[in-house]
Order: sequence, then structure tokens, then C-alpha cells
Amino acid sequence: MPGLDVAVELGGEFVHGEAKVTHRLARAAGLHLMPSGRVQRYASGGRLRPIDSFAQAQRAMRDLSALDGGDVSFQQFLRRTPLPPLTRSFARLMVQGFDAADPARASARAIAEEWGGGQMSGSQPRVREGYGALLDWLSRRIVQHGGRLKMNAAVREVRWRHGQVDVQGEGFRLAAGQAIVTLPLGVLQSRDVRFSPSLGKEQALKRLASGPVIKAAMRFPRAFWETRHPGVAFFHAPGAAFPTFWTPLPARVPLLIGWSGGPNARDPSWKAIRASLVRIFKRIEEPDEVIIQDWAGDAFARGAYSYVRVNGAGAREALAASLADTLFFAGEATSADDSGTVAGALASGIRAAEEAMRRRAPRAFSRAP
Repeated sequence: MPGLDVAVELGGEFVHGEAKVTHRLARAAGLHLMPSGRVQRYASGGRLRPIDSFAQAQRAMRDLSALDGGDVSFQQFLRRTPLPPLTRSFARLMVQGFDAADPARASARAIAEEWGGGQMSGSQPRVREGYGALLDWLSRRIVQHGGRLKMNAAVREVRWRHGQVDVQGEGFRLAAGQAIVTLPLGVLQSRDVRFSPSLGKEQALKRLASGPVIKAAMRFPRAFWETRHPGVAFFHAPGAAFPTFWTPLPARVPLLIGWSGGPNARDPSWKAIRASLVRIFKRIEEPDEVIIQDWAGDAFARGAYSYVRVNGAGAREALAASLADTLFFAGEATSADDSGTVAGALASGIRAAEEAMRRRAPRAFSRAP
């Protein structure tokens, strides 16, 4: 955005958990990771009150006795578990926001495993130059090593058999001995890309869901929130259409990011965003620029990232399993450890590439006529 000294991210923004691959690639690219602000406030009774949404979410999962009889939805888990109202409210908010999941469909066991891991710990830093800079560096490396990039090329059909793959799209066709499929979960589930023969992964696809997210970037004439609430990085309004907003702290620029995930992500309009802002700040200034990205409405994404449905254990591993030493699968939905993150997507790509190289048939890449 004009006049800002920070990257504006409409997709992935934070570096969650340990994320070794992200740190390693950022260092190799000469990029810098900077900690994000952690101070949070939530609107209640006409005031903004202190909160740690991550701590509240993890507190909700301390007693897992409700899962002794088997997996249940996160919504059922909350009903069966005695929790303070504030903890219950923010646990639901975190499932919808952090996991972009529907509490009525999401696996409580999978959420417990994720929240007990490292994704919620640490400083949740950002790439100062933006993730786009990292992808630019990776693209240059691919070309420098003889790879080819074909952009704006929608694939429509993949015909495959052992040792042979034929990829057909709008005005192009490519043939190879192997292929790595990195289509987002929502695209795989939509069947917009036809596989012949079929992948045989229907059960894995049914046990996962692609969570919707609407993300909005707003540039204001000045950072009015800093005047009233200096040092606050996250603002929450449980129940609002856009229940979470954050600032680029420690960078001090007049930018707010709005976030709506899960069942709440229905209305990608400035009217819905403005009503949510007023609920938090009472009075707001009008922004100079607003960019809104509805990930569920993007035909090439069909959702932000994946979550596991009730009794969906093992679905990610099943989706990641290669076929006939010919098709290999990557993407955050195939990551059993870091799903829903850039690190999970990057690590899964490395894993799939290594699998393909170990099993590569003695055939060079060729371009079909």
C-alpha cells in the first residue's frame, strides 16, 4: 500500500511455532524475521479489557476427559467440559479464527493435539520483507537451476499411469514421468481438476475440511488506535462479523488487519468490517484504502487452510501418500505436524520432492506436442 513501510499480507503473515524450514529459507534469502506484538484487548461492557486469547484457548484443553469415549466435535467438547464463560468464548473464537474451523465439524482431539504443540508458542514473528519476497527468491533459485515456471496456467486434467503423467490445461500440455500435486484441499475437493484414473483418496478428502477466511487490510490517515490504546497489537470482539483485528507492531504505521474465519466468514464487505470496528473502538476514522480477500471465494484456493473433521485421524497422512511412484502430494493439508501454516506447506514440498527423487524412473522431462 502507498506510504507504508511494511509488507501488506493478504494471505499467510505470521511464522507459527518452531518453523525450522521457514527460518532456514529466510536466512538463505537474506530476509529478516521480526517479533510481532503480543498485547491483546477484547471489547466487553463498553470497555477494552486485557486478554491472552492463546492462553485461554489452551486452558480450555487442560481437561480432556470429555474425549475418553472417543472423538467429538469441538462444539460438543465445550458443552461437556465445565469452563468459565470467558474461556469458553475465546476457545470458540480461536477455533473459528486461528483454525478457520467450524466448531460443529472440527475434531476436538485434533484441536487438542495442535494447541498442545508449538503453533501457539513463541513470538509469532513476521517476515519483515513479506512472504512474497521469500517466494520471489525461491522462484529465482528454480530458474537459476534450470527449472521452468509457467504462470497463469490453469490445469484442467491430469492423466496418469505408472511412470507417466500428462497434464493438460488451457492452451498447454506437459508430460513427465512424475508429478507433485500441490493443489489446495478445497480445489481437490471441488474436482475442478480431473484425475484419470481417480486418486482413490475420497475418504481422506471427506475427513478434512477447508476453512474459509476473509482478510482485510485497511490503511488509515493515522493510527488512531495508538492514541487511545498504545502498544496494543490485537483487538477482539467475540460475536462480531470480524472478531479480530491486529496492527503491525512493533512497526508503527496506520494499518489495521481484519480477520474473519470459520462460520463467521460470510460477508466480505466494508459495512461488516466497519460495524465490527465500531464495536471495539466506538469511534473510528474512515480508511484511505481497503483491500479485502475472500479466500473461500477464490476459485484457485477455495478456502484458507485445512482442519480435521470428527474422527478424521490419519486423513492427512492418507492424503500425503504417493501413488505408484508417480504422483506425489504436498501442501499444508498433507502436513501432520504443521498443518495450516506456511512452514507446513514448505516442509511438505521438500518431503514430496525427496520422495519423488528417490523413486524417479529413468526418464527425462519432455514437453508433449
